[in-house]
Amino acid sequence: MTSLIMIIVTTALVNNVVLSQFLGICSFLGVSAQKKASLSLGLAVTAVLTVASLVAALLYQFVLAPLGLDYLKTIVFILVIAALVQMVEMFLKKNAHAIYQSLGIYLPLITTNCAVLGVALTNVQNEYTILQSVIAGLGTALGYTLAIVLLAEIREHIDEEAIPAPFRGAPIVLLCATLMAMAFMGFSGLS
Repeated sequence: MTSLIMIIVTTALVNNVVLSQFLGICSFLGVSAQKKASLSLGLAVTAVLTVASLVAALLYQFVLAPLGLDYLKTIVFILVIAALVQMVEMFLKKNAHAIYQSLGIYLPLITTNCAVLGVALTNVQNEYTILQSVIAGLGTALGYTLAIVLLAEIREHIDEEAIPAPFRGAPIVLLCATLMAMAFMGFSGLS
């Protein structure tokens, strides 16, 4: 049980996929202008990442590794992720159209979000069991959601402040993301 908790803490805080590994930056910067859209994307990424970690671990452990098809893992994982994102997109379009509209192009971009593929490949590299893979996927998704929602909160407050002209827009957002990454480095003593 302790090792599972450590996996969650490590993936969410110490090795935060966005702030430490710099994966998934496009959606992190693109959607973080509003808290509601950021939280919605974080929940969608959580669903996709957790299920993708489970399916990828099952496929790797029971199909690819026993048949000596390790070299196909990247292609197989991409196909799994694409299918899962399509399901999430169809669900949101039918059941939560406002969220679907607010996410815009960033919802299909989860398919190409290197964070999702990176977690599946890292789980294989770390030789995680199926349960550990799911926990690592969940922890990574929680870390992604935490980072994007924090940046959205900061951006909403920054919009109310008088920012010098050269720093408005992307420069101040990148500066805030940099400071967040530095703050998350403080968690490195937890692992």
